Amino acid sequence: MSAPKASAASPGVSPAEKAAIYDYIIPATAPWSRVIHRGQILRIVDLEGQQAVDTLFYNAHDYRERYSAQDTLLAQEQAYITTGSRLISNEGNLMAAVTADTAGYHDTSAGACSCEANTVRFGHHTRYMHACRENFLLELSRYGMTKRDIVSNINFFMNVPIRPDGELAIVDGVSQPGDYVDMRAEMDVLCVISNCPQVNNPCNGFRPTPVRVQIWDPPASSK
Repeated sequence: MSAPKASAASPGVSPAEKAAIYDYIIPATAPWSRVIHRGQILRIVDLEGQQAVDTLFYNAHDYRERYSAQDTLLAQEQAYITTGSRLISNEGNLMAAVTADTAGYHDTSAGACSCEANTVRFGHHTRYMHACRENFLLELSRYGMTKRDIVSNINFFMNVPIRPDGELAIVDGVSQPGDYVDMRAEMDVLCVISNCPQVNNPCNGFRPTPVRVQIWDPPASSK
């Protein structure tokens, strides 16, 4: 199964956008994946605002090495992902670095929604609603991976404050239409995204929407 084709550039885009080697709109509730080569820049754009983008990273040459939320938070000594954050693997290697962020901060503690969690939190009538865990499972299966390979993810644009008692809260998002986050790959990584389909809490403003992914090659001087 081939990766989705990049969409054609629309009229009036900036020179920087025209230079992107890949430009794709991920539909609301859908999964996506692509290999980002070392030095390339991946941009995720929240087109309409308040849309959570659940994201995983794997070493493109050895899927056993993958993003580690625990090692990342320990290394940076803060609870959120933002400009300057270094995304660390379970083997202690640098996978990617956040180079720009207009939203402010991103969660990597609350995990991905699932049919099971929806049932416990929101009632049995939500049992068969689509969820991020199912998106991840569908997309990872393209690469020979299974449910066992789903690990703690980054929730880009998701607002998860930590309350005084240490509890995580999922509240209204703060990202605005057009907010984006840029990451530079520090190794060849497989990026797997679930454009979150959750409608039972405010992480998506109760209305899942499309997001955009763009990729740029590194400047010739940095290759």
